[in-house]
Amino acid sequence: MEENILKINLSKGRKDRFVKIPESIRKELRSYISLTNSEILFESNRGGKLTTATIQKIVSNSAKRAGIKKRVYPHLLRHSFATHLLEQGTDLRIIQKLLGHSDVKTTQFYTQVSQASIKNIKSPLDNM
Repeated sequence: MEENILKINLSKGRKDRFVKIPESIRKELRSYISLTNSEILFESNRGGKLTTATIQKIVSNSAKRAGIKKRVYPHLLRHSFATHLLEQGTDLRIIQKLLGHSDVKTTQFYTQVSQASIKNIKSPLDNM
């Protein structure tokens, strides 16, 4: 918590991953963790981890409540996170580490450069 990073044990591909905690929710997250007194951040109603199907349903329902018409799924959030980091100028190797990719080629494929990023590029010729 002191470094604003959460470790997710045995996520997709049975890999450990790290997630940056946004400063905007750090205080609330700390309070939540102290109340639950559990190693599992989001427990199911029956105790234990949430299932993949439950997580998919939560994300889908949240998108509907937000008025998003397109199909939204958990992996899309991960993809969007990586794309936004790339657009902010985050080094590809850092994104690779955050996503838990062993090969940078996977990260390159995963992070699509948006049209906004292309429009903001300044030609080196403009500096002459």
